[in-house]
Amino acid sequence: MHPFEKELADYVAEHGVPDRIELMVSDMNSVMRGKWLAGKDALKLITGEARLPLSTYAPNIFGEEVEASGIGSQIGDPDGELTPIAGTLDRVFWTEGHVAQLLCEMVESDGAVSALSPRQMLANMVDKFHAEGLKPVVASELEFYIYQSRDRADEAPQPPEDSPVAQNYDLDVLDRHSALLDDIEATSKKLELPVDAMIAEYGPGQFEINFHHTDDILSAADTALIFRRLVHGVAVSHGMEATFMAKPYTDHPGNGMHLHASVLDEKGENIFNSDDGVHPRLGHAVAGSLATMRELQAIFAPHYNSYRRFHPGSFSPTAPNWAADDRRAGIRLPQITGPAARMEHRICGADVNPYLAFAAILGGMLHGLSNKLEPPLPLDDTDAVEPDSLTHDWTSAIEAFASSDIAADIFGKTYRDIYAAVRRDEQEQFSSVITPMEYQTYLNRF
Repeated sequence: MHPFEKELADYVAEHGVPDRIELMVSDMNSVMRGKWLAGKDALKLITGEARLPLSTYAPNIFGEEVEASGIGSQIGDPDGELTPIAGTLDRVFWTEGHVAQLLCEMVESDGAVSALSPRQMLANMVDKFHAEGLKPVVASELEFYIYQSRDRADEAPQPPEDSPVAQNYDLDVLDRHSALLDDIEATSKKLELPVDAMIAEYGPGQFEINFHHTDDILSAADTALIFRRLVHGVAVSHGMEATFMAKPYTDHPGNGMHLHASVLDEKGENIFNSDDGVHPRLGHAVAGSLATMRELQAIFAPHYNSYRRFHPGSFSPTAPNWAADDRRAGIRLPQITGPAARMEHRICGADVNPYLAFAAILGGMLHGLSNKLEPPLPLDDTDAVEPDSLTHDWTSAIEAFASSDIAADIFGKTYRDIYAAVRRDEQEQFSSVITPMEYQTYLNRF
């Protein structure tokens, strides 16, 4: 029996046959693309009858094909065969009717997952750790805003009524939004997402979810994607909207995605654990993360809006620096002793593709471990030299990534070049738009 047959049978035994299954593939921008499949036709997923163009993995943020990427119609836009990702068939609890969802990959004619798959990029990175006798362990934190429902997509968001300007860890705010937040947590548990804690973050209507640590890195990234989808759906069902956009408000903090990461050896021991200061191997991992941060910023900050988090006073870390327990730092060490010894990577916006972001973070760590890099002095050392900030210019980040050897090592040269081509196309389209502020300032002046 094909593994999916068993998974489908277990689902049907619990829920019945769904009206439809939403087949979901994460593209480069972590936009869920795919198709609806009638529940009665679910076994088409094991007979090769469910297909999509392989270029579905790499459109721009507008959903358009990018000619410079070298994929798509110019090579005939060949299909890939949709194949289920084990353990991801589940109910969509926030919509009407009986709807199921299923994460999928696309395989090519040789039966291998497409090299365009962001999820496969992460799988390849995990394999690199395993080849060194190492096992990464991660836990992510995601920030998001809820806001009042809008009539048009181009309207600015408005915080929920009676929101304090700064609601930092405010328990009353959690109580005020308990119906929505309880529904998010309850739905997360129904989907067996490893939710740990929910807190009220600083901005009005801003919240953070923490997930439990796991050595199933692919599942951790799957979880981040499914959770973002869940939050959007549940918010709408409560007459609100939600966003993981990096910087939805000019005057309030942006949304970050922080990743806590440790590494186990073949005996299951945490290689970062030390009873005497920062363990040398933790120092190597930190150093590798810092050394690669500039070249990989286009992964950590993938969009035009992402770079608003890197302006001074943006409430976010903006430089490749580190410290033991300092939230100003790009890399923070919450704990250096015991099985929970780990580093926290704090640069990403919540708008990242989790597969690509996790792969980039782990790739930087492995680069440092393999080359035994030494970190600079920590941020809180009086002799430390503050490094230059990361760029707040999207074009500069794209070009640094496009010429990066470490990006080619992590993602492969072909994917690095495709990624850069897509980002260049998006940057060109954004830069060609005349903004309302330009009209307001210049139109009647000259």
